[in-house]
Amino acid sequence: MRPNTLALATAAAVLTLSGAAHAQQPSAVSETALRAHLSFLADDLLEGRGTGQRGGDLTVRYLETQAALIGLQQIPGGGYRQKVDIEGSKMIDGGMTFSAGGKTIKPTVGKDIVFGTKSGKEAISFDAPLVFVGYGVTAPEEGWDDYKGLDAKGKILVMMVDDPQPTAEEPNRFAGKAYTWYGRWVYKYEEAARRGAAGVMLIHTTPSASYPFSVPANGFSHERFGLKGPGNPVEGWFTEDMARQLFAAGGHDLDKLRAAAERKDFRPVDLKVATHVELRSKIRAVEQFNVIGIVPGSDAKLKEQAVVYSSHWDHMGIDEDDGDTRKDPKRDRIYNGAIDNASGTAALLAMAAEAVKKPARRTQIFLWPAAEEQGLLGAAAYVKNPVVPLAQTAADLNLDSLNFVGRTRDIGVPGAERSSLYETAGQVAKGMGLKLAPGTPDMSGAYFRADHFAFAKAGVPAFNVGSAVFSGDGHFEFEHHQHDSSANMKGFKNHYHQVSDEYRPEWDLSGMVQQAQFTLNLGYAVANAPAMPTWKKGDPFGSVKR
Repeated sequence: MRPNTLALATAAAVLTLSGAAHAQQPSAVSETALRAHLSFLADDLLEGRGTGQRGGDLTVRYLETQAALIGLQQIPGGGYRQKVDIEGSKMIDGGMTFSAGGKTIKPTVGKDIVFGTKSGKEAISFDAPLVFVGYGVTAPEEGWDDYKGLDAKGKILVMMVDDPQPTAEEPNRFAGKAYTWYGRWVYKYEEAARRGAAGVMLIHTTPSASYPFSVPANGFSHERFGLKGPGNPVEGWFTEDMARQLFAAGGHDLDKLRAAAERKDFRPVDLKVATHVELRSKIRAVEQFNVIGIVPGSDAKLKEQAVVYSSHWDHMGIDEDDGDTRKDPKRDRIYNGAIDNASGTAALLAMAAEAVKKPARRTQIFLWPAAEEQGLLGAAAYVKNPVVPLAQTAADLNLDSLNFVGRTRDIGVPGAERSSLYETAGQVAKGMGLKLAPGTPDMSGAYFRADHFAFAKAGVPAFNVGSAVFSGDGHFEFEHHQHDSSANMKGFKNHYHQVSDEYRPEWDLSGMVQQAQFTLNLGYAVANAPAMPTWKKGDPFGSVKR
């Protein structure tokens, strides 16, 4: 173990950034503490830390107990818990029937179509026309509007996944070939709900979604969660073949309309297809909790501002529908989530233990959000009710799925380039003898899929401090056994969101400690700096009022 040298190596760089030689610096993150927390959080005893399951309740109890033991201050009102009101919805039965040109089409649920409700209603029955709205995007900064005055009320909107593709004339529109927020299915559902649509159905293709149809099919076959409140009466996906059949039934060519939707002058198209929806769902209220602990700032003027460190505590829990255990009692149904994300949860505890010893000038908030796997729900709830106002929140530094194979010579900061955090990260990395890993195009929308994005969407500079787990972080240079380390890291993709993501005592956690230390050092650099970070000119999140 070498963690005791990590914090000391950054002292000069952080002091320069802070502009205050008297400001406290973080001490070394303990690998012993990190490993102990990790092994417990990933244990079968916690049952995969599932939303709305007993394992999630046990996890919250463990985290708040550890927060008290560490010496973190409680949130205003007392305690370490922040309530997150979640609504669970699971389809019991139902279907969609389409009529056009004298023909009736009834897709097979799970094979041709998947859908559910976010309305909070147990029974839904209605008729609505299908309207194709291209990518379903309204992006003023791009001069793009797929809706063009359409009244979406009473209509089911059909749209493509991804965002408008680059052209020879506009090679950089919508970030070129990389994903933007507008390409994410979450944005498309949210935009439809804002417009009061009767429903929204996405056309699935593996290239545009970056995963096969089996992924949404599996997701919609289980209970789905969202923050309590009104949403789309119906939302789901068509297979490409089913979409093609429906378009043709109304006298339209799917490929021609998709090509038309690549142009700014595209206008919504009534597909001339009538839809009848029948849906019965099991709806339940689920009370979950974010866990929050505070290290007050040491500077009388700056302590009203804060740096947030976040890392979600939840995973996928026990799959209660996964087979008949009477036939196969030894079947593993626990999704332990050791890397995703017991690793980040444990790292934050180890970091907080050091932060309380030497407060920075600004306040530091340690946030363990709930229900990240269900759509960043806990982080979204925090942003709606922050401990420190968002206008006074300097940054959110998020940890998710950390490095478990060994120390690296570089560190990933994907998304930091959107703000001045990138320059600060570069100086902190240099002080630790590291370099920033080269960025790669965000081809899967990774920036929009972790808890930091709830902060970014609300105008707070934020990013996920990268490990070598996902390709979007760069290639990574390991200190030793380059080939073996890279192979082990790439091999994690075989365990991602599988029951095999389990803790292994033989893991080399020196790289995980390194990543945690870098994040804490960066947080101190931001917390001690004279001014708060700023967005780069032209970044769409920089224009968000907070």
